[in-house]
Amino acid sequence: MAEFSKIEWTDHTFNPWTGCTNVSPGCDHCYAEAWSKRSGHVKWGNNPRKRTTDQYWKAPAIWQAKAAEFSARNGRRQRVFCASLADVFDNQAEPQWRFDLFSLIKATPSLDWLLLTKRPQNVRKMLPADWGRGYSNVWLGFTAEDQARYDQRWKHLQAVQCVVRFVSYEPAIGPLRLCDSAIQPDWLIAGGESGHGARPMDPQWARDIIADCESKGVAPFFKQWGSYSNHPMVYEDGVAMDAVKACDPHGKGGGLLDGRIVRNFPSPRYESVIAA
Repeated sequence: MAEFSKIEWTDHTFNPWTGCTNVSPGCDHCYAEAWSKRSGHVKWGNNPRKRTTDQYWKAPAIWQAKAAEFSARNGRRQRVFCASLADVFDNQAEPQWRFDLFSLIKATPSLDWLLLTKRPQNVRKMLPADWGRGYSNVWLGFTAEDQARYDQRWKHLQAVQCVVRFVSYEPAIGPLRLCDSAIQPDWLIAGGESGHGARPMDPQWARDIIADCESKGVAPFFKQWGSYSNHPMVYEDGVAMDAVKACDPHGKGGGLLDGRIVRNFPSPRYESVIAA
């Protein structure tokens, strides 16, 4: 297991099991499904999920043991993305595995666990009995690749209390705007699709969602354009792709948004958990 993840917004990834089923257009070029085909580890779709090994499950305890050292070196807590090759709130996963995962999360209080799902409608019924207003080290998020998926999914997550609610607008395959609401996400990650057959991302989609975030008090994190063909210096200004690659190496396809890096993180609402 790699000690550190290459994903820009997390330090580690952890998969309590592997396997998933595609549920919306954002899944069409799923990197996890491609991995499963290459590795032969698990068959995607309506097939049994596969729990990872007992040895693998020991890694978070090691990260927990190094928490003070990490904090002293980096001035913050470690973040763990769970699950990159599955979905914690998948109703085809064994309930006991989910119970074991939350037990592990409780046993590693110095790690911030980022649980990202495409099934937010399942979150409330699958949280542990002692969830209350949330665990202090769990951030809950969902993926929304366009406006339709955001509108469908946000109504479910906004009803769940937790220290951080976040949205992964990745892969961005259509425009997305934040609605006027008393409750907004705390954090929004945005990025274009990468890899073979990647669908295009209009630079204006990124500008609009970042502007919405900044006007509504949501921390924005622009990860990447996905392909340099989406980069505004190429797409709008006609700059040669090689020249843009040289000046913007931030993520796949670059990560500069009109000359700036936008990579912010949220402030967890710990007081809501303490009040509980």
